[in-house]
Amino acid sequence: MPPSDFRSLVRRFYALQAERVEAYKLFEEGHEAYLRTGPHYDFDHYRQLVHEITKAFCGISKEVLEIKERLHQVFDRPDLSEHIEKLQIKEKQKLELTAKLQLAKQSAQDHPDDEGCQEKVQEIKQDIIKNKEALSEILQDFKYDSEEPE
Repeated sequence: MPPSDFRSLVRRFYALQAERVEAYKLFEEGHEAYLRTGPHYDFDHYRQLVHEITKAFCGISKEVLEIKERLHQVFDRPDLSEHIEKLQIKEKQKLELTAKLQLAKQSAQDHPDDEGCQEKVQEIKQDIIKNKEALSEILQDFKYDSEEPE
């Protein structure tokens, strides 16, 4: 259950965003470890990691959506609720891009002579950078608007 006062709710939102960052870090580290097991990949360990990360992201998203609802319904802050809605969309895109990047990295590792694979990795990395910039902008807007007097 999300906190009941406005400031605590905002702090909990930021804590959840920090948890997301940490989960991405673990996901990336786990994938790097998985790639090191090639060419006979240890898929079982990687599948377990994906399962754990998916559970973590689902839990974070569920709580973020509860905060979004409370901000809108209890605190009458549709502006903050809208920022969270935009953020959730961008976070979903980031997760999809991260999964695509992991597949592209494995393909590039499996086919070192195929320049198209390397180009795909670079292209997806650029998309992730743009996504992170958009996320950062949304978080800045949220921060600015949440610090305004109620």
